[in-house]
Amino acid sequence: MTSKWIVLMAVVACTGLTGCGSSSKANVTVTGTTTISSGQELTDLQRALDEGAISQADYDKVRKKILARKK
Repeated sequence: MTSKWIVLMAVVACTGLTGCGSSSKANVTVTGTTTISSGQELTDLQRALDEGAISQADYDKVRKKILARKK
């Protein structure tokens, strides 16, 4: 029984030393850019209107902004 106890304590000690079961949080940084064409924006906007996610007034307002950027 004594040798089993020693093995168990050794496993617990190793787990603590290696960080297994640790609650430390990893930091993740994402960098980069994404380019979406005006055509894709207009397609997505139309889909949002068709599915009822936005009103016609919202659609018209955002569509105007998208088209104004293109000039």
